[in-house]
Amino acid sequence: MSLRRIFQKKPWSSGRRCLHSCTAQISSQPTAAAEQKPPLLLNVRYSTKGCYLSSHALADHPVDGIVDVPLAQTGEGIAECELLKWFVEEGDQVEEFQPLCEVQSDKATIEITSRYKGQVSQILHVPGDIVKVIFLTVGETLLKMVAGESSIPNQTYDLENSISVGSDTSDSDEEGSLLENTKAGRALSTPAVRNLAKQMGIDINEVCGTSKHGRILKEDVLKYVSEKGNFKELPASLGATSAEQMAGGGAYGFGYQDKKLPLRGFQRAMVKSMTLAASIPHFYFVEEINCDALMELKTSFQNENSDSEVKHTFLPVMIKALSVALSKYPMLNSCFSEELHEVTLKGSHNIGVAMATKNGLVVPNIKKVQSLSILEITKELSRLQRLALANKLSPDDISGGTITLSNIGSIGGKFGSPLINVPEVSIIAIGRIQKIPYFGDDGTAYPVSVMTVNIGADHRVLDGATVARFCNEWKLYIEKPELLMLHMR
Repeated sequence: MSLRRIFQKKPWSSGRRCLHSCTAQISSQPTAAAEQKPPLLLNVRYSTKGCYLSSHALADHPVDGIVDVPLAQTGEGIAECELLKWFVEEGDQVEEFQPLCEVQSDKATIEITSRYKGQVSQILHVPGDIVKVIFLTVGETLLKMVAGESSIPNQTYDLENSISVGSDTSDSDEEGSLLENTKAGRALSTPAVRNLAKQMGIDINEVCGTSKHGRILKEDVLKYVSEKGNFKELPASLGATSAEQMAGGGAYGFGYQDKKLPLRGFQRAMVKSMTLAASIPHFYFVEEINCDALMELKTSFQNENSDSEVKHTFLPVMIKALSVALSKYPMLNSCFSEELHEVTLKGSHNIGVAMATKNGLVVPNIKKVQSLSILEITKELSRLQRLALANKLSPDDISGGTITLSNIGSIGGKFGSPLINVPEVSIIAIGRIQKIPYFGDDGTAYPVSVMTVNIGADHRVLDGATVARFCNEWKLYIEKPELLMLHMR
């Protein structure tokens, strides 16, 4: 099955179809299909500021023709993406490289931009849909466009001028459906809205659209049903708010219902990684660390801070101390291949920091910590936190980690028992800092700021003695941060 569609256009002097290329001269006479050489199809991926687009070969740039805009390959090993939102609507004019939509894989959130200048004719997916990458660099079609200067007033463009090379069933079905809708003058709406109207047992062509170009929205369907007052049983997919809008509803109009939530994006990635982690034989090492000196250092940093965009916390110092300890115990900064029974000691200390976001747990990492100062770590950590909250982390930000820190204490809890982020061999959970009484040799009690850490390790690679010695080294640099000066470059 061909993974690209080649859209064709009739010559003005003939009703027969011929393959069209913007670099070839168009003959005024029809050309026999047998005499035509099939064009060379290339899958070219472009990346501009984190935005991806997929196209035919540059020579096949269509002029004033209907084109498919597919999902671009968003990263190595990515098989599917969730469509988060559209930046355009049907009927909108689109410029070259203009963002069309935003998708999320299990690694990053990416904008898909337009390869062409033209007008959006049909959107084939709605937010929440899973769009698959069919093979290598090409995915399912996201939308159809009229490329060039053509426009599609009242949705009456001639789809008979385009054919597809590939599946004789699915391609013709999609083309036939679009042709039928546009030629019959049917309402302009998304598949989700048409499906809702079907579930409610109403003719969507009777609904008055209020959006741009007369497009019918979900709210238009609900309003129509509410005015008519005769509808089928409510679809389970409708929330309570929509149901009340439709029925004019009171607070006690409907009973409680279960709600199924599909796991997408980062949550979907967590299912995979934690399933793999469950097969690893973990063991844990718990230790308490005196943070009095760390708190004084943080206060000193903040008092001398002249940059309003920099906020000093405990974490950058702990990350730098961790890197120094890893230099002495590199086995904790490694990955394990079960198939080869081989351990790879990683040269770079790419320390991941687990972050809880509204879109799920994500673990971006700070690259080459051993070559960074504490201030540089602070700025990089702040950058990653901003991107994580905005759901804008790049694939590079969340790949290549070698060890992970989970700062559960920032939310609450004395300590946690974390699961390893495969293929790493260790992970550290940090609890909150709390004042507790310590007793001196003379029996006198005094307050100490104590933090509990829990190191989870892969027992196939690491043993308890190695982890204990590593933790002692890390603890030393946290309790006496001035010793870090000896290792600064």
